[in-house]
Amino acid sequence: MNLRARIGAATKQAMKDKDATRLSTLRLINAAIKDRDIAARGEGGEGSGVDDAEILSILGKMVKQRRESARTYEEGGRLDLAQQEEAEINVIEEFLPRRLSEREVDTAVENAVSEVGATSIRDMGRVMGVLKARHSGQMDFGAVGSKVKARLAG
Repeated sequence: MNLRARIGAATKQAMKDKDATRLSTLRLINAAIKDRDIAARGEGGEGSGVDDAEILSILGKMVKQRRESARTYEEGGRLDLAQQEEAEINVIEEFLPRRLSEREVDTAVENAVSEVGATSIRDMGRVMGVLKARHSGQMDFGAVGSKVKARLAG
């Protein structure tokens, strides 16, 4: 079952279960996907909508936004809003692949560097491209960028 179908099925189940928090988050996910579908059509994309890789990217961005919001709410003393953001993160992460451990990330970086034949920092974009294609939603690319940079510099 593709990601779009899984999200649709989860939405229907949340409606049946009358789970308002989960339903609201799933509707936000669907809205973000539809927005991207519309943007893709405007760019001359095909009519079937975005693929699973793009949906994973959308979900990853949604998690990142909510983590930043939760941190801001916690700093502002609004723990109720921070908990709401955390609940949304939990729902969104159900559809993301398992996060890689530090060791797995290091292995993936080494594999990508050797596959691309990267020898200098100029090859960083190609290495990151391989990592994003293979491990979308499985790692934090902001943190991985510094690992790749360190690997290529050393």
